[in-house]
Amino acid sequence: MTLTFAEEIILLLLRDHDGRFVRVPNWSLEYAMAGGVLMDLAMENRIDTDLENLILVDSTPVGDNLLDPTLAEIAADETHPTRHWVERTVERADAIHQEALARLVERGILEQQEKRFLWAFRSRRYPLVDGRAEREVKLRIMEVLFSDEIPDPRDIMLICLVDACGIFNELLSKQELGNAADRIAQVRRMDLIGQATTQAIRDIEFSIAVSVQPHMY
Repeated sequence: MTLTFAEEIILLLLRDHDGRFVRVPNWSLEYAMAGGVLMDLAMENRIDTDLENLILVDSTPVGDNLLDPTLAEIAADETHPTRHWVERTVERADAIHQEALARLVERGILEQQEKRFLWAFRSRRYPLVDGRAEREVKLRIMEVLFSDEIPDPRDIMLICLVDACGIFNELLSKQELGNAADRIAQVRRMDLIGQATTQAIRDIEFSIAVSVQPHMY
């Protein structure tokens, strides 16, 4: 079974040298989890988007408890833009994160060490739905960023999500981020659901930033 976007985000954030996760702002992780659910639903052909609106394509449950609660909510009231569904799904972000982490352990990809919440890879190759083995997510994403190859649609969506949530700031050095900036911008333009989710997250960020600024008199 293909890993969900939430699971891949977790694997991106794991540091090999000490078994801890890269520290990112809470909002970054929460919106990555929420955006990942919407992107998975798009990959499952349950939803589609234009640059503003989210469209229900098929209300049939996926059979995945990470995705089906959001799909059911969309099916019950599909009149909202993408931003609304990002904000709504963020309410489940912690549960999504915990379930995704538990799945990685159950699949034998991660293991918890001792009682100190340290983690380690057990498997460096992750199964895909067609039974083929795939390189781990970090190698895939870095290969896309630092090459001119046409990326897989799923990797395009993942890069859009990681960029929108500011996670590249923690994964790459300043020099690497500068070198990859044009490529990230190019990849972002390759996928509509990625663009829509990215824009929704950035609009939310902007609204939050404006709301917490001191009023000027």
